[in-house]
Amino acid sequence: MKKNGIDLGLREAFDDLFSTQEDRDNAKRTFLRDIPVAEISDFPDHPFKVRMDEDMENLVESVKERGVLSPVLVRPLEDGSYQMVSGHRRKRASELAGLETVPCIVRELTDDEATILMVDSNLQRERVLPSERAHAYKMKLEAMKRQGQRTDLTSDPVGWKSAGVESAEIVGKGSGDSQTQVRRYIRLTNLIPPLLDLVDEGKIAFRPAVELSYLTESEQSSLAENISYDEATPSLAQAIKMKDFSREGRLNPDVILSIMSEEKPNQREKYSFQADRLRQYIPVGLTPQQREDYVVKALDYYKRVRERQRAQNEAR
Repeated sequence: MKKNGIDLGLREAFDDLFSTQEDRDNAKRTFLRDIPVAEISDFPDHPFKVRMDEDMENLVESVKERGVLSPVLVRPLEDGSYQMVSGHRRKRASELAGLETVPCIVRELTDDEATILMVDSNLQRERVLPSERAHAYKMKLEAMKRQGQRTDLTSDPVGWKSAGVESAEIVGKGSGDSQTQVRRYIRLTNLIPPLLDLVDEGKIAFRPAVELSYLTESEQSSLAENISYDEATPSLAQAIKMKDFSREGRLNPDVILSIMSEEKPNQREKYSFQADRLRQYIPVGLTPQQREDYVVKALDYYKRVRERQRAQNEAR
């Protein structure tokens, strides 16, 4: 700021007064530039899937018409390349749109800082699968614990250790999940892939899935085979019973079959179909409930067509 042509240095003082040390440090290590897509690697063990669905198709068309409107966030690596922190979908859309470069915010980040930023930014997505949330929470919690082990608390961007706050509570704060719910989600990472896929598909409910996560891998494999054969998933009561038998060392394939054969409260006949048989008829990007509604509407329409045809035949 100048007065009568003299620089009084007030602008710098004003900025220092209304910004934190972390803000000032980040500003020094952050810049914007266009980077070749080929020089940006994905985040290691990235828990969020880049789906080739209708939303991605729309994003690709938008990138073709207007480019990438919101820069992705990357961090520089020692070999001169860059690693994606936030923006995997925009990067993929840029590749599909034929762009050679993508606008990037480049920021120097430690492994733990990058993990926390990656999780926080991706949890803001409109649709996050249980498996994605589970692995993301686990990664963030582990990163926060590593930061909490440092003796220099000023290096901890969230200050959870110095505040004496339970780390799992902070992990879920931004997404509205309690400390207990965060720990339940993290339990899901102990499920074998076939069972975790059923959770993502909505075929195994969340709470039964948490109880099943306490089973050994071999016990889970036996359960998965039973589910595949009978096309029935366990209720919360059945999952708890299997967990108790597992703790006692008495859970085996025969016991699993016996528990799964028990009639569930309010059990009703269910219809199931192979996904491959229906995929060509159902729009992509729908939730399990939306897919069910779509099939019901299609069947209702088919029923009315058949009724009209029957009436026409009878009138002849």
